[in-house]
Amino acid sequence: MKQLIHNAKFYTMKNPGDHVEAVLIEDGKILQMGNYEKLKNETANQLDLKGSYVYPGFVDSHIHLIGHGDKLRYIDLSLFESAETMKEHLKNLFEQRNPQERIVAEGWNENNFPNKKILHRTELDEITTSPLVLKRICRHAMIVNSKALEIAGITKDTPDPSDGVIVRDEFGEPTGYLMDGAQALILEQIPEVSVDQLRTSLEMAAEDLLSLGFTGVHTEDMSYYGNYSKPLEAFQQTFGEHKKFRIHLLRHHLVFDEMIQSASYSEPWIEPGAMKIFIDGALGGRTALLTKPYDDDKSTQGVNIHSQQELNALVAKARSHGEAIAVHAIGDLGMEMIVEAIELHPVPTGKRDRLIHANVLNGNLVSRIEKLDVVLDIQPSFVTSDFPWVRERLGEERLTWAYAWRKLIDRGIVCSGGSDSPIEAVDPRLGMYAAVTRRNPGETHDGYLPEEKLTRFEAISLYTTGSAYAIGKELSRGKIDVNYDADFTVFDRDLFEGTEEQLLEANVVKTIVAGEVMFSNKN
Repeated sequence: MKQLIHNAKFYTMKNPGDHVEAVLIEDGKILQMGNYEKLKNETANQLDLKGSYVYPGFVDSHIHLIGHGDKLRYIDLSLFESAETMKEHLKNLFEQRNPQERIVAEGWNENNFPNKKILHRTELDEITTSPLVLKRICRHAMIVNSKALEIAGITKDTPDPSDGVIVRDEFGEPTGYLMDGAQALILEQIPEVSVDQLRTSLEMAAEDLLSLGFTGVHTEDMSYYGNYSKPLEAFQQTFGEHKKFRIHLLRHHLVFDEMIQSASYSEPWIEPGAMKIFIDGALGGRTALLTKPYDDDKSTQGVNIHSQQELNALVAKARSHGEAIAVHAIGDLGMEMIVEAIELHPVPTGKRDRLIHANVLNGNLVSRIEKLDVVLDIQPSFVTSDFPWVRERLGEERLTWAYAWRKLIDRGIVCSGGSDSPIEAVDPRLGMYAAVTRRNPGETHDGYLPEEKLTRFEAISLYTTGSAYAIGKELSRGKIDVNYDADFTVFDRDLFEGTEEQLLEANVVKTIVAGEVMFSNKN
């Protein structure tokens, strides 16, 4: 049945300022658009948006959706500004729960603590004698208590895995601080969650994201909850038939072969995506892989998760199935490695590779990236969460090509935008604000590396045309145009007008997916 949506300013995102006043839709697609007077007689079924402002449906291009739901359900460690306060709240949490329950919480960040303290396993032992796992905000490090180490069989004699580090004290004893691949030794012992638990997290995540204007996400959840079939079943039960919300699933390289051979999806709501690969860690824990040592710790250049040979083999495997890759690479050496692998094994026609984060680059590397069919999947909020401490990590010289969104876009490199939730806040208003101001809300300086600021059109494009481009859907999503999906994010104000601070004050009026109102703000 046809429907006319009108009385709004519909920004098409085809060019800055381009807009129409009405769109006619049918079967989830845009049939016509333009002047209301010319379209009003097409159907009596009309939706009056009462002077709102409409954009193509926002999509978070990098999120861990189950983790986002878990963060909503449990304690959020990112809110604490001292290790001592975090420890006290965790004690209270255990007093309210079954003392035998194993707790996995996310988000602590020692850079937010005045003393930069990382809790020792013995301090976590004071909280509970049950297994306790606290994931760092970057998800590339964790701290655990003695019981968790005992269950995992980690002792003084346990060797470091090839892709991670077991941090030890001066006597060689594990401190409970585990980096990158060493985390797997713990996570393999965490009891598998049920499909019902995963579905509960997904439902909470989706409701939250719809209320923030998101019509879909690109998410990576397939190798953290037991066999991939369990989270996939939770996705299918939640979104396959029951909810209009677009899910693009990245497939971790550990489960990629199996998913290629036997997984089934529920398109167009659940779509299979590229092979996900991790190359390095994160700057906060000094595990991002750099070409030169960290300025504040000359003993390390980061963690190399794969050798060049292993990386080449993974990319070759993806190509053998006609697939693209989506690669976590924060440091410049990690990025050089994946660029070399892509140059050796080019992406198949009709597909597009995705380089995720790309926080630290260099001029030569960018020149090589320009020649590839890739999108850089960036997280604007990383700027506001990583500065000013990241200056100490990298030094001034490397900042020339650090978080360099302006220079990348000026070079014609397409960027998509996401939050990496539960690592960062998922709210797109915060992401857009970070992209155009390069500072935190409430701060008054010119911004961190202010020459890298984006325009508002570019910031909104990250979540619309950029996210569509990242998955090869640029001809059907990301714009308001004929034959495109009828996915719309409706705000109560014009995101292109007013002060930059007003971006934070915009409220979502409605979220529309395939022509159906999936969220409506009752206020």
